[in-house]
Amino acid sequence: MSAPLDDIASYSGFVYALRERHPFITGSTLTLAPIGATLAKLEGRIDCQNGIHLEVWELVDFAARSIRTYSYEVYREEEKLCWYDPWEHPEIPALATTFPHHKHVLPNLREHRVPAPGIGFRSPNLDVVLEDVRRELLQRS
Repeated sequence: MSAPLDDIASYSGFVYALRERHPFITGSTLTLAPIGATLAKLEGRIDCQNGIHLEVWELVDFAARSIRTYSYEVYREEEKLCWYDPWEHPEIPALATTFPHHKHVLPNLREHRVPAPGIGFRSPNLDVVLEDVRRELLQRS
């Protein structure tokens, strides 16, 4: 059996089964599209209960079996609540545990960054992000 980042078919199966693994998802416009022989772009929106939605963008390299880069933004209606990215911030020692992966959080989204355990380039991130959404936003609503 292939791992999700082995090829586009395996990753498609992983992505399009998100709703089965996360029953609080109410809809999705995610599209995984090849953009080269071994590259694909995943983008779209995942709608969740209570007006929460996630904007997703990934560049996946199946030859390297990795996510090259990503952005995950979480909203309640139109208010951005947090986002995850791999932009390097070596000047912030508190982020070293998950470098370069981190999460921007309120009250000051641009400047307030925290480590993002479980997020990386070598395995899919969406289950981790969706579990954060469930735990931090849906259980509190």
